[in-house]
Amino acid sequence: MEIIIDFPGGAKVDAHVGSHTVHTDQPVQGGGEDSAPAPFTVFLSSIGTCAGIYALGFCRQRGLNTDGMKIVQRMHSDPATGMVSKIDLELILPKDFPDKYRAAIINSVELCAVKKHMQQPPTFEITTS
Repeated sequence: MEIIIDFPGGAKVDAHVGSHTVHTDQPVQGGGEDSAPAPFTVFLSSIGTCAGIYALGFCRQRGLNTDGMKIVQRMHSDPATGMVSKIDLELILPKDFPDKYRAAIINSVELCAVKKHMQQPPTFEITTS
């Protein structure tokens, strides 16, 4: 997979993934226009959206209602480092969600590929040309 990153102006940095573009910008206090999420926010949102696709797939495979289902993602930072030290994902299920599937949907969400990659991070190599 290849993702092309370019710099359309100001503090904006875009990622081109196939026919899609992920726009990012910095907040005003960071020198940007706040026209799009910051790159780190996009990274964090990939965790919740990945978890969401697993939850959605679980429900679709079983014909379960997803009306009102959502995930609330909360980040907790280490005050000493300022880095995220814990991420909570609260899966809010529809009122009619069967109790017998509660543990199973959590197990499904645990399979999120983004989460798994964070638990076993890749190595990075940065070069110039």
